[in-house]
Amino acid sequence: MATLPARHLLSILLLAGKASIRRRPIKSALGVAISTTAPCGHWEVLLMAEAKTKPTAASVEDYLTSKASPEQLADCKTLVALLEKVTKQAPRMWGPSIVGFGSYTYKYESGRTGESCLTGFAVRGKELVVYLVAESQEQQALLAKLGKHKMGKACLYFKRLADLDTKVLEALVSESVAETKRRHAVGGGA
Repeated sequence: MATLPARHLLSILLLAGKASIRRRPIKSALGVAISTTAPCGHWEVLLMAEAKTKPTAASVEDYLTSKASPEQLADCKTLVALLEKVTKQAPRMWGPSIVGFGSYTYKYESGRTGESCLTGFAVRGKELVVYLVAESQEQQALLAKLGKHKMGKACLYFKRLADLDTKVLEALVSESVAETKRRHAVGGGA
């Protein structure tokens, strides 16, 4: 088995987007920065964590039948049809518990990139969660008309689809997908 010198391994990690480097100031014994530009300054290697939520070959149907109650299963099938209609993409498992539709690539200021589904949903105990962006005033107005729900940063929680206006939900998801496409590079049928 051949071994690579550390500098070659670092080069490979940097090119693959799995690591980044940044200059770290030299600190005195008291923890005060002495210089950030000194030629003898230290370089810090930051290894990027691998994304946990990636598309998988797992069965959407198997996930839904194993996690959803009979009432939730009917709601999940309706959600699959609605999200397929909006995204024009087939459902696919993302990680062990998200039914995702479409994909997009995001990029952090550090240069690190990742991939996520455009929208999706999951069964979370007695609730269902739809993943969407709802930041604009128009979307806030739609949320006010949606029905009984709770909204996190990008998570719409509800107990039953019957508690929601599905036309309003469709409009929210459509606007979320459009906003995500405006902000990020969008992939194909993941």
